[in-house]
Amino acid sequence: MHYIKNILQRSILSGLLIIAVSLSSCRSHKEVSKTNSSSSKSGKVKEKYALVLKVDDSKIENIKLYTFIDEWYAVPYKYGGNTKSGIDCSNFTATLYSSIYNQSISGSSSSIFEKCKAVSKSDLEEGDLVFFKIDGNKISHIGVYLQNNKFVHATTKKGVMINDLDEPYYKKYYFKSGRINN
Repeated sequence: MHYIKNILQRSILSGLLIIAVSLSSCRSHKEVSKTNSSSSKSGKVKEKYALVLKVDDSKIENIKLYTFIDEWYAVPYKYGGNTKSGIDCSNFTATLYSSIYNQSISGSSSSIFEKCKAVSKSDLEEGDLVFFKIDGNKISHIGVYLQNNKFVHATTKKGVMINDLDEPYYKKYYFKSGRINN
């Protein structure tokens, strides 16, 4: 009887050991999967925005910025809105700046312009601001420059999207560019 009891105990211990090894290997497999999933997601973001901006994917360096844009893309326009159910151009810019650059900016497009240092169109860098005079003679629209002449903004018709500064509409209404004074 004692002999059978020892065999049973060893069998149970062996079984528990096998279960423990299986569970621990599953856990580390999940951790690897999460890492691969995260790098896979950033790879997809790089690929997607390299195509949109017509640049090599090595030029998409600020993954946080492009992931943010991806999460907000096509959010509808709502005057005075500041959520994913609707946002306007100045609030979108302020939200982006807060999330990506940890800078607080607020106000209308024209009041944000007053806080900027002028930057020529040829010297634009990712994160600079572009301003438009669509409604008459005052600044009425703002976007955030990305690269390769492209900028992201909240439009009244299609919500958050990326456009090119040389598109006829934006070329017609483009006013100036600026960089937030630190």
